[in-house]
Amino acid sequence: MIAVEEATKALKNNNYKITKQRMAMIEYLAEIANHKYVEVTAVDEFMRRSFPKMSHNTIYRNISEFEEIGIVEKQVQGQCQSVKFQCDFKNEHHHHFICNQCGKVTELKECPLSDEVLAQLPGTEITGHYFQIYGLCQDCANLKNN
Repeated sequence: MIAVEEATKALKNNNYKITKQRMAMIEYLAEIANHKYVEVTAVDEFMRRSFPKMSHNTIYRNISEFEEIGIVEKQVQGQCQSVKFQCDFKNEHHHHFICNQCGKVTELKECPLSDEVLAQLPGTEITGHYFQIYGLCQDCANLKNN
């Protein structure tokens, strides 16, 4: 519940209205997308079932706004966009291991952008980076090997 409160505070701090639609989206994301990425189309389907008159554009705009203010993280794989609920404003810079089987997301404690990598880019100015590792989590790897 604290994460929902943090998300609500982020909306208020960025001058967004607290609507029942936004709260429904935040609560949905906090419930199902807290530890894994979910496809944006699943969020869209939930919102359209809950609010039949809500347009796709409004849903996607809200997801983009949520990303801008740090409520969700977005990733794109091929044609598929996915989001993960993210309201850890104390630890905004982080990277993930994502299980290909169950979708579980594990945050990496260390940033993999090392001095060795930066040494390969002399004279450049890094403005950002994004790093994810994919594979099988321990539970899924154990299931596969048994």
